[in-house]
Amino acid sequence: MVLGKVKSLTISFDCLNDSNVPVYSSGDTVSGRVSLEVTGEIRVKSLKIHARGHAKVRWTESRNAGSNTAYTQNYTEEVEYFNHKDILIGHERDDDNSEEGLHTIHSGRHEYAFSFELPQTPLATSFEGRHGSVRYWVKAELHRPWFLPVKLKKEFTVFEHIDINTPSLLSPQAGTKEKTLCCWFCTSGPISLSAKIERKGYTPGESIQIFAEIENCSSRVVVPKAAIYQTQAFYAKGKMKEVKQLVANLRGESLSSGKTETWNGKQLKIPPVSPSILDCSIIRVEYSLMVYVDIPGAMDLFLNLPLVIGTIPLHPFGSRTSSVSSQCSMNMNWLGLTLPERPEAPPSYAEVVTEEQRQSSLAPLGACDDFERALPGPLFAYIQEFRFLPPPLYSEIDPNPDQPADDRPSCPSR
Repeated sequence: MVLGKVKSLTISFDCLNDSNVPVYSSGDTVSGRVSLEVTGEIRVKSLKIHARGHAKVRWTESRNAGSNTAYTQNYTEEVEYFNHKDILIGHERDDDNSEEGLHTIHSGRHEYAFSFELPQTPLATSFEGRHGSVRYWVKAELHRPWFLPVKLKKEFTVFEHIDINTPSLLSPQAGTKEKTLCCWFCTSGPISLSAKIERKGYTPGESIQIFAEIENCSSRVVVPKAAIYQTQAFYAKGKMKEVKQLVANLRGESLSSGKTETWNGKQLKIPPVSPSILDCSIIRVEYSLMVYVDIPGAMDLFLNLPLVIGTIPLHPFGSRTSSVSSQCSMNMNWLGLTLPERPEAPPSYAEVVTEEQRQSSLAPLGACDDFERALPGPLFAYIQEFRFLPPPLYSEIDPNPDQPADDRPSCPSR
């Protein structure tokens, strides 16, 4: 008998999105198929799958133990999120080469479905960093007697969703700093920086609008700048390793002595980056917006505004302004359907209130006896007197003019 051969072993996922990319979240069901293509006929002990999700960090540091002695210290740590195993064909035992319990697979292509559920607890987002990673994968293993196992591993992506439509991530971020330059016994004027952004949470592809004011009262020419930084922190054996990377930046105009520059919503776009990782005990990924003033020959003046990069973008009605404007637009559309094209002039006062009504209103009304007794006599008479009186005539002369402008205190010059 001619032995058959394994032509291919592949893994495919049943994707939950239209982009055909296997992306999942905690609590989702991961399903797919293991495809086995053979030529001829083969006998198989088992076809297994092994699914696992874990975070792992690793780095090394050189240490000196004496004048001529050095060694390398390894730092490793791992967190497992789930570990799932299943048998698609055959049995558990793979350590023997007996002919018992073998399954015959004929020539052609065969598919075997698999399915498992991700834990309901929060999972760390898939990530590849300088000293660590968060990975999720499915591995298929085909075992045959007298042959080495055929193995294949395929990764899938997990996103732990961060909704930026939460009050803490919609709150504005702002700060102010000032710096005075000194050179020996001479002191120049201060350099001041104020910056603000509309919220803390953003998603990749959005642009951050930066509102800032930079005032240069020093004798040097300075340059205002802004940058987004990603900070990766790895933890193992009580130690921490940190990596800081530039994500995006912009540059303002050079600012000479005595000048001020204002940014009214200067935009800095967020490129495609990994979301923030805030719930993993050994890997943390954070972002910040640094607005700073580049000062030649001195330490820069900078402001750090924290950012959170999420996965669920800002809702169209997430802000009060958009909600109010939308409601106003709806109301205006409704009014446009009911108002006539040429509205009529309002009626005159005489057409609404007759002289008999005005005269009769001066006497106390019987229905208001209790109210009259509850109020002092002069106050009730005052209310009745002006109940139907016409409004005062319009006049462009202010009867109570403000104080002259010269009497108001002036703003001190900077």
